[in-house]
Parts: sequence; C-alpha cells; structure tokens
Amino acid sequence: MGPRLSLEEKRKRMLDIFHETQEPFLLKELERIGPKQKGIVSQSVKDVVQSLVDDNLCHCEKVGTSNFFWAFPSESAVKRQVKLAQLEKELVQLQAKQRELNEAIGNAQLGREQTDERAGLVEELGEVEGRWNGQQEELKQFAECDPVLMNKKREEARVAKDAANRWTDNVFIIQGWIKDKFSMDMDEFNKYVGIPADLDSI
Repeated sequence: MGPRLSLEEKRKRMLDIFHETQEPFLLKELERIGPKQKGIVSQSVKDVVQSLVDDNLCHCEKVGTSNFFWAFPSESAVKRQVKLAQLEKELVQLQAKQRELNEAIGNAQLGREQTDERAGLVEELGEVEGRWNGQQEELKQFAECDPVLMNKKREEARVAKDAANRWTDNVFIIQGWIKDKFSMDMDEFNKYVGIPADLDSI
C-alpha cells in the first residue's frame, strides 16, 4: 500500500488527470482511473471531485441522466493568477492598516494617558495579526504557481510581520512606562485595558 495522500494531494492528482487528458469523464470512470493512474482510492474520488467543483477548479455538466466532469490547464492557471492577485491586494491593505495602527499608537503615546482608544487598538492589532497569519497559510497553497510572484509575496509578508512586531513593541513600551510611573500590577492593567495575556511578537 502506498503512502496515505492528503486531500490537497488528491485534488492535485485529480486535476492532473483532467489536465493531461483534456477530456470529460463520468464519475465512475474517474473512480476507475484514479486508483490506477494516481493512487487515489476509489472511495474518496467522489469527495475529491466535488471539492474541486465547489472551488470552481472543475466543471460539472449534466448531459441526459449523467454528470460529466472536466477541467482544462489554461483555466486553472487563470484562476490561480486571479487568486494570487486577490491575495496581493489583501496583503497591501493589511500593510496599510498596520501603518495606520503604528501611527495611532504613536499619537496615543504622546499624552501617556491610558484611554479606551489604546485598548481598542490592542484588540484591532490582534485581528490584523490573525488575518495576516490566515493569508500566510492560504499563500502556501499557491507556492508552486509563480515562483517570482511568490517571492515577492513572501517579502511583503515579512515587511508586514516586522511592522506588526514594531507595533507590539510599542505596546510593551507603554506597559513598562505605566508600571514604572504608577507601580501598577501588569496583570491587572492588561485585564483592565483588554490586552491579551499571550500578546507577543510574531
């Protein structure tokens, strides 16, 4: 028995069948071809094909009483490029948001007073970091699509990460100042303003 395949690997191999043959198939044909040519167990073929249809990577057309499935290489490339462009746009927006947050925290430090605004900024930082991490995971799925573009994405992601870490450092600076100035317990302070206990650099 060969190595167990992940869903993503099964999807890739199923797309290879479509792209290599450039022909439509019935589901029962794919259930026969999948195990022989690509090592996809027949019981999982239906779910794999359906996931490709759900993600618009494979067409499904009913002809008479039968459903035919197909996908062409050119379509896949175009869809990947569109998705990469979308991710690039979202990353740029995240970078802009982080710059905005850096500016806001800098302005908030001027008065040194604790405000609801600062607590809100801490919460918003967590959301931005979560979205950034999500984008990183999604980008991994397209690592083989365009090496040049992906290298650019990685550099942009690194810049965004550095910006987020600088913002986090600013929060730590504020915490230190509050502790020295007012001798406050940091656990109580963090709880009061809503700073997560596990806030740390990424």
